[in-house]
Amino acid sequence: MAEIGKINTLKVVRETGNGVYLDGENLGEILMPKKFVIDDVKSTGQARVFIYADSEDRLVATTEQPLVKVGEFAFLKVIATSRFGAFLYWGLPKDLLVPHSEQKAKMLEGRSYLVFVYLDKLTNRIVASAKADKFLNNTPPEYVPCQAVDLLIAEETELGYKAIVNDEHWGILYKNQVFKPLVPGDKIIGYINKIREDGKIDLLTEKPGYEKIDYISLTILKALEENRGFIALSDNSSPEIIKSLLGISKKNFKKAIGNLYKKHIIEFKSDGIKLTTHK
Repeated sequence: MAEIGKINTLKVVRETGNGVYLDGENLGEILMPKKFVIDDVKSTGQARVFIYADSEDRLVATTEQPLVKVGEFAFLKVIATSRFGAFLYWGLPKDLLVPHSEQKAKMLEGRSYLVFVYLDKLTNRIVASAKADKFLNNTPPEYVPCQAVDLLIAEETELGYKAIVNDEHWGILYKNQVFKPLVPGDKIIGYINKIREDGKIDLLTEKPGYEKIDYISLTILKALEENRGFIALSDNSSPEIIKSLLGISKKNFKKAIGNLYKKHIIEFKSDGIKLTTHK
């Protein structure tokens, strides 16, 4: 079933001077404008597209990728306001509307706001709301400690940072457990620390057990995790290579990997260092 506001893979039905029409199944035939019809579409007879309504409220398919899809939260910038509401830039030619009724306070041009994107089922239009609580899951979370989750940093508070967990729940990162700069709008991988009795979620930016490690060690761990648990650096690597890859001095690098080795977090290989948790 094809979905408005989502990425769909659709079959080509026919070609016209304006582009190709795709089989939108339950949505009927949908035009993909000519500028998006690449050779791969013609040879395979199908296209991976995003579906939305154009300025004339006609469904169209595009290979352009929006900054956010239906069912997701994002920080988006207001580029214009009108009597209809605020218009946000989301990477497509038609801007995304936040009606006045979906604004917590009057949105101002040039500022960015946390919004949830949803489909207005009465009009089939994709719109956004700044009233995040309406769209979060109120059922008790079923996460487990150490579970990796997607986080969207929502705002900084006295305690730390409020974050949206997997587009479903509120969680909090405490300042004394955050070891890297964060700003609202950042999307990061985080970890469940614990679910409190009141259902609130305590989060970590690093895997439990890493939170007491210094910032330089965390830099090395991040590089390891981004490279499938291995980086080709060792005591014998030149200071220049270490600096270019990690942004730290060789002296600090050697001290940090020594500490990580003692904690059994990494192991030394002949051609580099490896996370012990990676096979």
